[in-house]
Amino acid sequence: MGMSTNNTIYTYHSDEWQPGSVPILRSADHGTWLGTLVFDGARWFNGQAPDLQPHCERVNASAVALGMEPTQSVEDMVECVREGLKHFGPEDAVYIRPMYWSTGYGPGFISADPESTDFALCLQSIPMPAPDTTASLTTTQFHRPTLDVAVVNAKAACLYPNNARMIREAIAKGFSNALVTDALGNVAESATSNVFMVKDGEVFTPAPNGTFLAGITRSRCINLLRSDGVTVHESVLTVDDFHSADEVFLTGNLTKVTPVTHLDDTHFKNTGNIAKQLRNLYWDWAATTTF
Repeated sequence: MGMSTNNTIYTYHSDEWQPGSVPILRSADHGTWLGTLVFDGARWFNGQAPDLQPHCERVNASAVALGMEPTQSVEDMVECVREGLKHFGPEDAVYIRPMYWSTGYGPGFISADPESTDFALCLQSIPMPAPDTTASLTTTQFHRPTLDVAVVNAKAACLYPNNARMIREAIAKGFSNALVTDALGNVAESATSNVFMVKDGEVFTPAPNGTFLAGITRSRCINLLRSDGVTVHESVLTVDDFHSADEVFLTGNLTKVTPVTHLDDTHFKNTGNIAKQLRNLYWDWAATTTF
């Protein structure tokens, strides 16, 4: 499920837009070496930025979860995105990434100083995946942490090295992504996005249990399927459940809807059926949004 990127990047920091991937962190910033960087991702394609506001709301919530004080209102972020997108053409597909981190130190030194929170917005041209893009899954020895040991209630950069080792393991085994469980062995998500399965015409996805972010695109896709007459269950699901599925697909902001061809040696007989339906539903809905 790889995708190409190019060098068209614009970064907003310290009240100005600059071209390129500009330096925004200093060597002694808290966020550089103590991990208080949070981000979110939205998409702009076909002249629309669907669900941009919820993504901006979530990055503010993520900042609070890591002990920071958001400096931007949702309205200001949306307007900043609007200004930044003027640097791109109408045919471009852009990844919209607002970020916060702490520059100073709070109580106990390793905690963040809320009053030192810094902000940047990075807009990067990344094409939408081709409609025939697929993924393959394998299991992984690593699992999602719980709230008592990690900030799983935030979209935090410090969580991603765990996901990255899942991806490295999957690629080393000849697959593109990993099916990830929680500490109890129940399926949580993939290493990069939320996961769904189809059985006998009904759709199932792991119920949110505090170990993974129930994504904004995930929620949108559930609502779109239900509005189109498809039954969707949020359930406790095992790896065996996925092996017995008729179809599996992933949802996430960067690639939206991606069919899965196989899980280890299980090849799904209906690959892409519901996923194609959902992808069409999402694109049709996105075209009706305003930005």
